Amino acid sequence: MKQLIECVPNFSEGRNSEIISQITREVETVDGVKLIDVDPGKATNRTVVTFVGTPDEVCEAAFRAAKKAAEMIDMRLHKGEHPRFGAIDVCPLVPVANITMDEVVVYARKLAKRFADELGIPVYCYEFAANEEKRRNLANNRQGEYEGLPNKIASAEWHPDFGPCEWNESVARTGATAVGARNFLVAYNVNLNTTSVRRANSVAFDVRERGRVKRDGDPIAGKTVKDANGNPVYEAGLLKSVKAIGWFIEEYGVAQISMNLTDITVTPLHTAFDTVCDRANARGLRVTGSELVGVVPLQSMLDTGKFFLAKQQRSTGLPDAEIIRIAVKSLGLDELTPFDPKKKIIEYLLEEPDPKSLIKLTCEGFADKTASEEPAPGGGSVSAYLAALGASLGTMVANLSSHKRGWDARWKEFSDWAERGMALQKQLLRLVDKDTAAFNAIMDAFGLPKGNDSEKTARSKAIREATINAIEIPFRVMQTAYDCFDLLEQMAKEGNPNSVSDAGVGVLCVRSAVMGAYLNVQINAASLKDDPTAKDLVAKGAEIEINTIRREKEILEVVKGKI
Repeated sequence: MKQLIECVPNFSEGRNSEIISQITREVETVDGVKLIDVDPGKATNRTVVTFVGTPDEVCEAAFRAAKKAAEMIDMRLHKGEHPRFGAIDVCPLVPVANITMDEVVVYARKLAKRFADELGIPVYCYEFAANEEKRRNLANNRQGEYEGLPNKIASAEWHPDFGPCEWNESVARTGATAVGARNFLVAYNVNLNTTSVRRANSVAFDVRERGRVKRDGDPIAGKTVKDANGNPVYEAGLLKSVKAIGWFIEEYGVAQISMNLTDITVTPLHTAFDTVCDRANARGLRVTGSELVGVVPLQSMLDTGKFFLAKQQRSTGLPDAEIIRIAVKSLGLDELTPFDPKKKIIEYLLEEPDPKSLIKLTCEGFADKTASEEPAPGGGSVSAYLAALGASLGTMVANLSSHKRGWDARWKEFSDWAERGMALQKQLLRLVDKDTAAFNAIMDAFGLPKGNDSEKTARSKAIREATINAIEIPFRVMQTAYDCFDLLEQMAKEGNPNSVSDAGVGVLCVRSAVMGAYLNVQINAASLKDDPTAKDLVAKGAEIEINTIRREKEILEVVKGKI
């Protein structure tokens, strides 16, 4: 699975559209990166840019944009309402998919060093990338702003993590930059059936982490409680990592709770929504829907859909599209405007149509493609697809069992099996395309030049590597297909008896898939007779085939016994 990160650099220019365009055009020069949003602010004289892609490419885009900003923006001339201390004021990296925060920290520090080494910018690392606790908070790093930088970077306590510690012509022009690694921030608004900003604020203060000002006696008219330094004391709200305020939206004619979920691993979408619903109800209000501003990671929407399915005691082992549909309806994301997952979910925004993908074809299209004069797709891809159908049938029985009248107490048991089935199905569908790609790689290797000894050696090596891969892919099909037997056996024994024949058909699909994939292992290994890797895979495949025949017989006996 492809790793994805987001970058949200803030540049200290929000008024000159030509400068902003030159900076963002640098982002668009990098393949593998998609520019999602450009949000300039005239009053703040600041532009927030959002782009997403694979980690190395995102870091390259961030560097190119920063280099252009350093050329175009002179901090000695900058005025704006927002706190700032540099032309590239902040540059956070955010994990989106298939990457850990620790991995993102490595990328952030590497990017920070590059800013310093190649652009001569003093850099402070913040949030998860910080080297010491006091530097985790962005506000601490930026305290004193640009005007305080000459003294700050020279002080032993606040030396930059990377870059120059002295004030020179270059630093005076660019200022400093904060590079960080942080969790994904979601801008999320919840709609209320009121026009009252005061009542919306009451709910916002209930839920936001900061809470509300503590008062003696009456919570609204009472005297503000202050600490020893004369500062107001706050009573904490219900949700961590949440900022919130109430406001009225003229366009829609309703009040909203406007929230920033600054760490959706701490407070996810569904928790924020449900908590606002509870607090609104307690105050005589009703939530009528909600609105996502910007984009959201796929996993966040899947977690939300599964949360509401579980509340209904429904199976969560469903296709992603169905889970997302439940999330949209549960949150009311389509109340004010249509919600298009293709435009709001990061991973879908980045999807590039692959004209060679088999699994995107219709059933008829796949059959016709297989029947054509082309040698691929062949038996390997068909075997993987058969196994995916077997997994799908087992998942279907699990979902029907989870929803069967009188079996409500067992919904979680079958939901867990359905989740396992969907995971197997997804793996097997990916292998459909991988098998055809493996075959094509062999053809490409045979097409390499062989005019001299060096070319012959390189060609032979490429052919062997491609052939080993073409053995490993159907072997993985065998392993993954065989894992489906556990699901199908359980569904034959414990699932909805009205669907036991479907479990049986799933078993037949899996048996054929294993044996078909093994034929591909053998035929591809035939050209590498003395290769130890090929021989080992053939031997392991033979063992899986023997066990497959046994499991098929055992499960079909259960199926026929129930029929």
